[in-house]
Amino acid sequence: MKTFAALCVAALVGGAAAQAQAADYPTRDITDVVTWSAGGGTDVSNRVVAAEMAKFLPVRINVVNKPGGVAGSIGMSYAHSQPADGYTLVGVADSNTTSAVMGGWDQTFKEWYPFLIGGSPDLISVTADSPYKTLSDLIEAAKANPGSIKASAGGAGGIHHINLLALEKGTGASFNFIPYPGSAPAQNAAMTGEVTAVITSLAEQLQLLRAGKIRPLAMLVEDGVTVEGVGEIASGFGEYPGLSEYLPIQQTLGIAIRKDAPDDVKAVLTDAFKKAMATDAVKKWADENFYVLSGKTGEEAQKQYLKLESVFSWALHDLGAAKVDPATLGIAKP
Repeated sequence: MKTFAALCVAALVGGAAAQAQAADYPTRDITDVVTWSAGGGTDVSNRVVAAEMAKFLPVRINVVNKPGGVAGSIGMSYAHSQPADGYTLVGVADSNTTSAVMGGWDQTFKEWYPFLIGGSPDLISVTADSPYKTLSDLIEAAKANPGSIKASAGGAGGIHHINLLALEKGTGASFNFIPYPGSAPAQNAAMTGEVTAVITSLAEQLQLLRAGKIRPLAMLVEDGVTVEGVGEIASGFGEYPGLSEYLPIQQTLGIAIRKDAPDDVKAVLTDAFKKAMATDAVKKWADENFYVLSGKTGEEAQKQYLKLESVFSWALHDLGAAKVDPATLGIAKP
């Protein structure tokens, strides 16, 4: 049987070894697990920023996709199950903050130490040959025949789904929501006519809009935008002022590690992230794709995600769409 003194020595040696390992971090490639499908906003933003971060690290950052579950729960659960050593990152969005209240997993965003990239505003578009030429055309048809018009908005409980629910509340329309494992497949469904309408971000829809594969109806923020190759996309608030009671809800994309990762690891990643966000490559990508960059890290970034978790979770609860009472998860009302 080991003596108390021997156990103390072993603990000290083990702690010193862990500190030395953290100080040497990273010594091997890092994996970034994106919780949504390839081609969506979380995926693209993570690939752009991770590629720039790797330029300030001695290793590569390999981005992989693990979509599915409820609000990205499969990817989050996998990343959270890995050691808290900084070698597994997770690509997250605001939509992931609803996973707990939607029954996807039993943790909240307090488990993560995030690096906030930014986001792009949402809009609603329709299949290119749709008979609906304006937002009011679509809304009035959905009001006349509730549930007759299929609409996609990524996964259940995500920001795009919440924006669809908000659009319904603000206009009195009722759509038949068809969930997909991310923005890209949701948009593809609208492009092929599998659904009539789609709500995702402008950055995610941009190339399809320019190619004429889908047609924009309205921005779901206060102001319209002018897009080269597309033209002016007006705000839906003009036709439906009641939307201001429920919108806008801003997209928030980022990268995270487990909160209990060593401080030295967090410092290394924070330094690489901030340098990456300041590069011309990231700034150019953001400008060209209608992204507003953030750059917040750690507690400041987590505070923003926790606020979204509170707002989204209770909004879903109040709309009758939540599977779990946010209060039982310790999520305070906004």
